[in-house]
Amino acid sequence: MDTTVLVIGGGATGAGTARDLAMRGVDVALVERGDFAGGTSGRSHGLLHSGARYVPGDREGAEECIAENRVLKRIAPHCVSDTGGLFVQVSGDDPEFFEEKRAACEELGIGTEELSAEQAREEVPDLADDVERALRVPDAVIHPTRLTVANAADAREHGATLLPNTEVRDLLVEDGTVRGAVVDDGSGERELRAEHVVNATGAWAGELAAMAGVEMEMAPSSGVMVAVEYDGLDTVLNRARPAADGDIVVPHDEQVVLGTTSVDVDDPDEFERDDREIDRMFEECGAMLSGLDPDRIDRVYWGVRPLYSADRERHAGRQISRGFYLLDHDERDGVSGFSSIVGGKLTTYRAMAEATADHVAERVGREGECSTAEEPLVGHDAPGRIDELVAEFEANNPADSDVIGSP
Repeated sequence: MDTTVLVIGGGATGAGTARDLAMRGVDVALVERGDFAGGTSGRSHGLLHSGARYVPGDREGAEECIAENRVLKRIAPHCVSDTGGLFVQVSGDDPEFFEEKRAACEELGIGTEELSAEQAREEVPDLADDVERALRVPDAVIHPTRLTVANAADAREHGATLLPNTEVRDLLVEDGTVRGAVVDDGSGERELRAEHVVNATGAWAGELAAMAGVEMEMAPSSGVMVAVEYDGLDTVLNRARPAADGDIVVPHDEQVVLGTTSVDVDDPDEFERDDREIDRMFEECGAMLSGLDPDRIDRVYWGVRPLYSADRERHAGRQISRGFYLLDHDERDGVSGFSSIVGGKLTTYRAMAEATADHVAERVGREGECSTAEEPLVGHDAPGRIDELVAEFEANNPADSDVIGSP
């Protein structure tokens, strides 16, 4: 089998890239070693950022988030719960940070409204006693399995070939050019040749790049998420302080997801999972929301952030940029026919895919502009269709397993 572009990695960014290219008329194949969204995407907390989390320190990241927040609410309403969000100031938190965040949001056009403790409790009666005030922002909840499958299925409707549960054993490198990959779907190895290969494997991008003889420094960090049975919260909660452990509570239908930690890891498949991180989620998130019960844990899972850094010693953990990087390995490493998209956030997956598709389309000599910000994703107008597609692909991921299939 031959194709024009081979996208490796079936998370949100890889599936979004395949969709974008297919919509431009490019022959594309999408390969994923497991289920769609089975890596970082499907092991996230599922917060659709408004950008408020990243100000005042990261203006560019905030601008990317609010722009994509608005796009995804429009093109993927069946993958989003538009809950809104609150940044809450707890006793002992720096009030100047709250004011700086509000001012930065207003400067960037991120809508805000300050609520007194009493007003905030009218909306969230179970706010902890030490909550002093809150800032309303346009955060939301995104269900990553639905989102990723919708992108993959949309790519298929535009002619893409989907190959989940297919592992890349090696890259085909001939005379300094990547010509495709050796893949195995369980029935034996075969070659899949392509004019251009996109590395969209997230935290595993360095391992794939090494198959092409390319050194790429990734700096993955793990974070725990704890899903707890909890009925009645319908607003995202964020702590109004600099990013730290246990400062996000994401509501689902009858649960909340508590997150998260940030621990540097060397291997995104093999790393220590410390139960003390679970205890920390209850301690820290409990400062925002009362009634969290460790006896009502439904599931615990760790995700690995696909962070990129050329100097891990100087930039580690929460200090690494959450922006994304498109690496042209021809210009960077002298290896043609090969590009990597690394870093970023689930919220900005579509923008990452657009940047990648723009670059790749030019490399393979294809015309056509991006239309993914205007065209709604498959299933947006057919209730239940997206969960039928999730079932078709047998995608089962912990980030939203309690939501998939619910009425």
